[in-house]
Amino acid sequence: MSAVTEYKTILDSLTTAVIVVDSDLRIDYLNLAAESLLETSIARVHRVKLAGLLLETNQSLDTLQAAVETGQTYTRREAEFLLATGARLTVDYSVAPFGTDGNHLLLEIQPRDRLLRISREEDLLTQQETTRILVRGMAHEIKNPLGGIRGAAQLLDRELSDDSQKEYTQVIIDEADRLRSLVDRMLGPNRALKLAPTNIHEVLERVRTLLEAESRGRLNFRRDYDVSLPEFPGDKEQLIQAFLNIARNAMEAAFDYRDQPCSTEPPTITFRTRVLRQFTIGQKRHRLVCRVDIIDNGPGIAPDLLQNIFYPMISGRANGTGLGLSITQSIIGQHHGLVECDSEPGSTDFIIFLPLEETTR
Repeated sequence: MSAVTEYKTILDSLTTAVIVVDSDLRIDYLNLAAESLLETSIARVHRVKLAGLLLETNQSLDTLQAAVETGQTYTRREAEFLLATGARLTVDYSVAPFGTDGNHLLLEIQPRDRLLRISREEDLLTQQETTRILVRGMAHEIKNPLGGIRGAAQLLDRELSDDSQKEYTQVIIDEADRLRSLVDRMLGPNRALKLAPTNIHEVLERVRTLLEAESRGRLNFRRDYDVSLPEFPGDKEQLIQAFLNIARNAMEAAFDYRDQPCSTEPPTITFRTRVLRQFTIGQKRHRLVCRVDIIDNGPGIAPDLLQNIFYPMISGRANGTGLGLSITQSIIGQHHGLVECDSEPGSTDFIIFLPLEETTR
């Protein structure tokens, strides 16, 4: 009787995902929890090399092999498994010898993606609140002296008789107005939400129509909608503005990238919607959540910029104001949702989560 056969009933009763590998690091067994976690079955991966499933360095695989030979136990943090769907799963796993023959290893797997996502979301929410406090403080400090400067320029303008000199006071007035407008935009929407039953697909179709007009037919759109999504309480006009800010950035990035001589793919934006059940945003669990993905095939966002893109005045383009994403995060935050971003060359995905039930804080 093999070690796996002897302990199969026990392994299958565990809620923790377990993989058993032999001395060649070939998969000998997955318990039911591992099949669910890895979205596969033992029939598909039996005798498959663990390296085909586990995205590890050669050094880490050598450590696994050494564990077979020495019987040493250890724990590996934040490793990646490659699922059959092509998705990646971040996990912690512990390694221990298994069975009486001493030639098997048992990997006990703890998924980390959910914890990492919650931690990332909490960081984003904290970032958003910190940004709001900083901008409000800065707006107060700027607007007061700005009003004084503008008023003084108007008084001086009245005293001047030479039109050529009045040009200078007008410059001061115009620049003061421009700075005031910039501060107002940094503060985001200054009116309360006008909540009404909102269809997310009507919002996205309005955004698509606007971008089609702006791009004059040069932009391709792919739509992958979950038509079962119900209406939710939302401010349609503000949501259109929020999604338009993201989609317009995506369009400009795709155009910039596709204008390069080496590029053959047309600039494309994908709109995708899905419903998520029992989903946590920040520290609050929601029964139903709408997930919207806006994906472009542009050059991607530099890693050092990615973690700061929701701060005001941060932009990856020379002519960008750096306010669009900050305003979007503010609008989605008012709807008790959140915006995240995953990016790599050729694919940037802005992910928007919106609760589908009325929420109070």
